[in-house]
This record gives sequence, structure tokens and C-alpha cells, in this order.
Amino acid sequence: MTVIEPALADDAFLADVERAPVSAAHLWWLGQSGFLVKHRGRYALLDPYLSDSLTRKYAGTDKPHARMTRRVVDPARLGFVDVVTASHGHTDHLDPDTLRAVRAASPRLRVVCPAEIAELARERSGVEPAGLRDGERVRVLGFEIERVPAAHEALSDEFAGFVLTLGAHRIYHAGDTVWHDEIVERVRPFEVTVALVPINGSAPERRVAGNLDGAAAARLAHAIGARVAVPMHYEMFEFNTASPEEFVREAARLGQDAAVLRAGERLTLPTP
Repeated sequence: MTVIEPALADDAFLADVERAPVSAAHLWWLGQSGFLVKHRGRYALLDPYLSDSLTRKYAGTDKPHARMTRRVVDPARLGFVDVVTASHGHTDHLDPDTLRAVRAASPRLRVVCPAEIAELARERSGVEPAGLRDGERVRVLGFEIERVPAAHEALSDEFAGFVLTLGAHRIYHAGDTVWHDEIVERVRPFEVTVALVPINGSAPERRVAGNLDGAAAARLAHAIGARVAVPMHYEMFEFNTASPEEFVREAARLGQDAAVLRAGERLTLPTP
């Protein structure tokens, strides 16, 4: 297997983060469901997975987690990060190797997660988290974060999406989810600027909970009225991935603006 190289990585990635103008809001895809957000000199990490912990865990088993895309950056170099969100307790969204490295570099780090996984988040991060119940919000170090529903196969208290308010912008991070009408009803009033939606779909032979496929992800972004849709949750593990082509085709059919990022690539949020 040829490992996919990020658009930017390591020193080049960090240089791009530093030079991104503070007058605008930006996000970078870190692979899987992970993003770095920059707004007015503050930084948030969303569901970061920046280690090989799952590759090591499943080595030699019948479900190997062979990495497809090279890591964008060592989490120990992210000492500028203010807050991390974790949408649920699966390790590719709540990774102890990533979280503890960021915490060591950034002692002020705050963690936001569903209240139902607060104990797990505390254990894995070493930080006392802000645990949100459905519909609750928190203001933390320049970011307003509200919890919205997610349905990783079905609605559950242990899974969440988040809406981050950055001045005039709102970023919707869907976490892991399939379509559910309640998600549309709850998220549409936010007038989302960017929707971050999983596209790897559902396949019982993977023996993992399923997500939206590409077409459904584009339809969800369109249904909530997102200005831009960005696909996520693919090109990390060989056994659980998808091509973004179906997402792109359906977005075009719907007239939904979309941006397909490479890992390490920046999206500057459009002016409202």
C-alpha cells in the first residue's frame, strides 16, 4: 500500500497555521474526523486522531487498522491549542495518545464532550472535561460550543454533534452519524457556514457502527442549509473508508457548495 501524503505536514503545516490571517476564520482537516480551527488567535481541535494507537491495538487481529494517510503533525507540537472536542468515546475521536500529548504541550487545555462520556474523557485526556447534555452549550476560551444530536446507527446519549460559533460563523461537526430528521430540525436554525459530515457509510462486514454515505452526507448538509459541506471520516483506515466522489456528485446535483480537502489542507471560511 502507498501511504497518502498530506497536503501539508509537520513544519509546513505549522507554518501555514501560524500565517493564516487572524482577521478570518480557518479550519484544517487532520484526517478521519479531526479538524483544527483558528479564530481570532484561538484554536480548537475537533475529534483529533493524531497517533497510531489503533494500528498498534489491532495489529495481528482479523480487523487490522492499517493507516492510509500519514499523520499531519505530532500532537506534542500543538501547544497553542485552547480546547478539544470529542463527539463520542470511540478512540478515533477520543484518542488518549493524542489528547495527553496536546495536554502536556498546552496545560491550559479544555475538553468538551457529551456528559455521558465525561469519565472516559477525563481518564484519556487527564483534563476535567466540560460534559454537555443534549442542547447545552458552553463558552470556553473564545469558542461557544453547543451539543446537538447524532445517530451512530441510532440516536444515543453517548453520541453527539457540536455546533461551534465563531463570531458570524457556525461550524457543524456531525461526529459519527447516520441521517435522522431530528438532526435536521435541530441544526438548521443555526444557519451553518460549514458542515463537516462523515461519508464512509455502513457495511456490516466491517463490524463497526455505520455512518452517512457520500450521497446522504451531501443531502444532510443541504437539508440543514450549510453554505459549504466538507466530507470527513475516510482515507484513515483501509478497512473503513470511501471515495468522496459520490459526495461530490450528489452535492453538485443539489447545488450544494462543497470542498473536499486533503489532510493538512486549509479552508478559510467564506465571508458571511
